Amino acid sequence: MKFIGHLLFLILLLVSTTLSAQQTIGLPAIANYDRTVYKGNGQTYDVTMDKNGILYFANNEGLITFNGSNWHLHPVPNKTRVRSVKATPDGRIYVGAQDDFGYFLPDKNGNLVYTSLKQNIPEGKRQFADVWNIAAIDGYIFFRTNNKIFRLDNKGKIDVTFSGMEWKIMGSSGKHLYAEDNAVGLYRFENNQWKLWCTSITNQQLVISAVLSESNDTLLVATIKNGLYKIYQNQVIPVVTAADEAFRNTHIYCGLQLSPTQYAIGTFTNGLYIIDLPSGRILQQFTSNEGLQSNNILRIFSDARSNLWLTLENGIDNLHYNAAIKRIAPDKGNLLGAYTASIFQHKLYVGTIDGLYVSTLDNSPDISLSKGTFTRIPKTSGQVWNLHVYNEHLLMGHNDGTFEINNTNVTPLLTDIGSWTYLPVGDRLITGCYNGLAAATLQQGKFTMKRHINGLYESLRFLAPDDADHVWSSHPYRGIYHLHFINDSLQFDLYTQKDGLPSNDNNFVFTLQGKMVAATQAGIYEYQPATNKFAPSKKWQPLFQQLPVQYLREDDKGNIWFVSANKVGLADTKANRIIYFPELTDHIITGFEFIYPYDDENILLAGDKGLIHLNYKKYNQQHIGPKVLMGAILTGTRRTDSLLYGGYPGTSTANEPGLPNAFRNFRFEFSSPAINQNSNILYAYQLEGYDKEFSEWSPKTEKEYTNLPFGHYRFLVKAKDNMGNISPLATYSFYIQPAWYQTWLACCVYVLLLVLAGYLVYQRQRKRLAAQQQRHLKEQEQLIVSHQLEMERHEMQLVKLRNEKLQADVQHKNKELATAAMNIVQKGKTLSDIKEAFLEAIKKLSDPAPMPKFRKVLKLFEEAENNEDDWTEFSRHFDEVHNNFLLTLKKKYPELTTTDLKLCAYLRINLTTKEMAQTMGISVRGVETSRYRLRKKLEIPGETNLFDFLMDVTMAES
Repeated sequence: MKFIGHLLFLILLLVSTTLSAQQTIGLPAIANYDRTVYKGNGQTYDVTMDKNGILYFANNEGLITFNGSNWHLHPVPNKTRVRSVKATPDGRIYVGAQDDFGYFLPDKNGNLVYTSLKQNIPEGKRQFADVWNIAAIDGYIFFRTNNKIFRLDNKGKIDVTFSGMEWKIMGSSGKHLYAEDNAVGLYRFENNQWKLWCTSITNQQLVISAVLSESNDTLLVATIKNGLYKIYQNQVIPVVTAADEAFRNTHIYCGLQLSPTQYAIGTFTNGLYIIDLPSGRILQQFTSNEGLQSNNILRIFSDARSNLWLTLENGIDNLHYNAAIKRIAPDKGNLLGAYTASIFQHKLYVGTIDGLYVSTLDNSPDISLSKGTFTRIPKTSGQVWNLHVYNEHLLMGHNDGTFEINNTNVTPLLTDIGSWTYLPVGDRLITGCYNGLAAATLQQGKFTMKRHINGLYESLRFLAPDDADHVWSSHPYRGIYHLHFINDSLQFDLYTQKDGLPSNDNNFVFTLQGKMVAATQAGIYEYQPATNKFAPSKKWQPLFQQLPVQYLREDDKGNIWFVSANKVGLADTKANRIIYFPELTDHIITGFEFIYPYDDENILLAGDKGLIHLNYKKYNQQHIGPKVLMGAILTGTRRTDSLLYGGYPGTSTANEPGLPNAFRNFRFEFSSPAINQNSNILYAYQLEGYDKEFSEWSPKTEKEYTNLPFGHYRFLVKAKDNMGNISPLATYSFYIQPAWYQTWLACCVYVLLLVLAGYLVYQRQRKRLAAQQQRHLKEQEQLIVSHQLEMERHEMQLVKLRNEKLQADVQHKNKELATAAMNIVQKGKTLSDIKEAFLEAIKKLSDPAPMPKFRKVLKLFEEAENNEDDWTEFSRHFDEVHNNFLLTLKKKYPELTTTDLKLCAYLRINLTTKEMAQTMGISVRGVETSRYRLRKKLEIPGETNLFDFLMDVTMAES
């Protein structure tokens, strides 16, 4: 048997010299997550996934979870490093830390709760360091430390197996569980116990780093320093691969079987290898050059879609190994923009910004899986615009002209004139150039070129035929040309906005189903021969609506590939729907879009970092429907937030939680598991009891509600991928309790208060009515009093008017009396003047005869001067006017003379001193003297006013 083993080794060694190190030409996308994203320490040691698609990572800071949108850190109670993690079907997430191991399990509120199993270990065996591996097999959970392996049964009992020196690894092949003791050999767990299975491992001083697979009792393992080995009946047989030299110069740290023939090998300095067995070929190597954050791979995990999660020394990477979209980079050291491609004679030609590259293809239906290397074709440096196959000849449109490509030979056909595109017309090949059109004819396998077809000197990058053998071209800012070829020249008609196009700019001509169409910024337009104008296409406008379209390409099945606003889409003409590919957004070359639908498994697109390869068949198969997970649910008041639901579905769920009324603000997080490639996922949600309908589809993964009223609510969310598949609903129900003032008891109190208030209002109304009646009576009384007062006021006004009238009459009478007194005085003065004049005349007479008669006259003058009748009449009238003023004074003061009475009368009618002097015929001083005498007679004190005294005396008497 040993001879057979050595012979097999020699054969494999000889075969290894023929192994090719060629890799698949397609590079999958790599998503990088650094510590700033997942909020943990740099080193992540292990990874697993639960049945819901949530990922769990063993990190220096604790257990890290990722639900496709959000990362969360869960430290273990002793705050030590978590070295290993394993999800089991019962929902438990087992973790191995330092000096502790246990499991996280979601509680009824979706929060991960840690349970330590250390207390289940028998006494005296509880001391250990790091737990490096966890495995689940045959209903048992195994935990490996350096010197112990703990076995946990379904009843919580733990037994311990000690190592001879050190347990180096523990791993499962899917059939059996193996553990290596570097002092004894390789053990296998079977029949409920550990049995020594292979000692040759120790004899050859091999240290296993990964258990890869098991078939026919032959175990495939990876060793740390010596590559891959098969173990069969205690024989250790090396497996020869093209990576053996690299494996000997580095450390293999982990490995994983991807398929029956493919294995992923993680190294500590050379990144990740994908190995094909039994050929031993390297299918692919991934290092930092291909996009990994680190070349040190600590663990490999394959999810349900065979995409690989890599835990690194410094970060976490998701290698979309089985994704339908890959990148083909002709020069991996210099990621060039790829502008065109062609599959010709089992070779892939890629035109880049700096030359033409070619790689031979194998028989893989998906050419991205073809193993090969790209070679740059000499004499093609510069911008390559187009690759066109014409009658089994490959032509290259280049910045320097047109060239024929034959393997690696380049034959110039048209030089010094940049060539954009090609279109067969009759027996000629029309070339769209920088300065118009050129023509090529093929005769006996050789091309003849006409450098320029006279008639048009514009740069023509787009040429499109129609079913009437007409040729159309377009210019990005001039319009659309209808070309008419006449022998070696052409004529053209130019169509612009005035001819029905939505604009003069950004119109591009293509051919769909044999007809020329114009892709515009307002949708698809077609030429209408009847009107000689362009109009929206009746056939394509219902499907494309008014999408701004820059590129169109029809595939063999009649589907239309297009580019709109940097988004790549597919118009499925049979299903009459449009599918977008969000993964490609912003990765194509804007302004120079190119799509090459070779077949369902090979759609090639021009990309800014190499050619983009889309396996549409696989893409359809992988999108069988997304899944949506309810994430964390936060609720809170205006001041604080609380975690209502942790986001981890458990085996049991809580009843509808009832929340105090203060918790009226909510934030719902939701996601689709990472395996669903979340760039494709849109969400719609509804809060039953608040929202009337579902929201519009959106990429948002959270929703907030504020100030919700009390009541029962159910939050629903669903996910939809870009293929239109919709997930089942994820739901969460809750109840906001009414505030104390909104409860039934409060309502009863409100009813009682309402009744009491009604009664009080009734009583108040009664009192108010009585008060109103009382007030009415008072108002009536007040009205009566007011009426009486008004009458009295009127009477007083009448009395006042009478008094005013009487006063006016008195004043008038006083004026009359004053006038009469003045007349009397004037009369006396006149008589005195006449008398004096008469006496003067007598003295001048010399005849004494008339003297007796003159004496009679003089006597009459004296009688007239001394006549008291005027005064008597004056005093009578005065007393009538002034209420017997003089009579009262005379009666009270009999000693008053006529002169005194006159003075009192003149004072009563308010004559001035001067007027009194004139009236009495005396001087002003005489009046003062008379007043003085009168005061003495009446015994009036000096401080008393004479007028006031006279008024008081007369008023008192009256």
